[in-house]
Amino acid sequence: MGQPSVVIVGAGQGGFQVAASLRDEGFGGRIVMVGEEPPHPYQRPPLSKTYLIGKTSADALLLRPRDYFAAQDIELRCGERVAFIDRAHQKIGVASGLEIAYDHLVLATGARPRTLDVPGETQDGVLSLRTLADADRLRAQLRGVQDIVVVGAGFIGLEFAAIARQFGARVHIIEIADRPMARAVSAETAHFFCSAHQAQGTQFSFATHLTNIIAGAGRVAGVETGDGRQLRADLIVVGAGATPNTELASAAGLAVLNGVVVDENLLTEDPAISAIGDCANFPSSVDGRRQRLESVQNAVDQARCVAARLAGFAARFDKTPWFWSDQGDHRLQIAGITAGYDTSIVRGDILTGRFSVFCFRRGTLLGVESVNRPADHMAGRKLLAHKLPLTHEQAADGAFDISSYAAGRMH
Repeated sequence: MGQPSVVIVGAGQGGFQVAASLRDEGFGGRIVMVGEEPPHPYQRPPLSKTYLIGKTSADALLLRPRDYFAAQDIELRCGERVAFIDRAHQKIGVASGLEIAYDHLVLATGARPRTLDVPGETQDGVLSLRTLADADRLRAQLRGVQDIVVVGAGFIGLEFAAIARQFGARVHIIEIADRPMARAVSAETAHFFCSAHQAQGTQFSFATHLTNIIAGAGRVAGVETGDGRQLRADLIVVGAGATPNTELASAAGLAVLNGVVVDENLLTEDPAISAIGDCANFPSSVDGRRQRLESVQNAVDQARCVAARLAGFAARFDKTPWFWSDQGDHRLQIAGITAGYDTSIVRGDILTGRFSVFCFRRGTLLGVESVNRPADHMAGRKLLAHKLPLTHEQAADGAFDISSYAAGRMH
């Protein structure tokens, strides 16, 4: 029998990592990556940060040099759209008419920005930020605009707001929740970042939504909100969350529920198909509850897990998720998932912008949110990864050395 063939749909961080890790694990079969975007695989996190202000070039975004893929015998087909999955014959069809057979298929299709579904959404000057092309369009329009409305106070919206202020623009953020990053962080962390952005001139409108985009002379001129106000806008940036790209999986008859449904091994109901990253709905290793995470590190960890399994090393996915967000002078790092916490304990000083929030549910540590406290972040990752118990009293005791405890030097 010949070597097996692995086909990867999606050439983002997760898809790339599957291919790279397969070769690192000694896999000698055929590897084909198919991605819709025309450039070589690149990093997305800098797009909303250093790339927008010109500190990072397009070449610096590349995950590997262009000759890496040929050297590793990875067939890279960028700028191609997969039209269908034929599970019965284990092949995919590309829009150009090409068909590619697989022994195992990995879906790393990612997610796309959620649309607003309001009048005027298609006008010039309404942009989102997900791809390199999006970032290029935004960067071209940032200079010279005076008033920017950002829809959504999540990570992307806040990161963009911090960058836009450096161009001298006035920024107004509209958020349907009552605080920024409401679904992702504790009240303490949310309120700190709200104040930090306000101190730099950003305005917020919470508990409201966008109802209409006002037309100007060939492009946007403003917006109307659900509470009856009109805001001037030369540019509108939509950061209202993302929708997983599950259409291929659904059309192929695979289970879809806010993502492609996979088990603890990241396998779909079809044993010849895995799904990873932003498009995958998987069970938490902590409590078994299903979740879908939009995180570079989650995509990378899941990619490595699938690659290890395909290379013959059984691997159940049980990695602790972690995230980061750079907003102006402040770096937020999160270990674990803090949603659903019932107790929060702050270590450090919120007033100086160096603190961590330890979030518990029923006495068990769920996660740690650290602002400019990298040592706490690393300790939190170790505590969660090794399931080391931490009490409320220990977290609240400033004299208790959590880093040493997490490293196993305290008993």
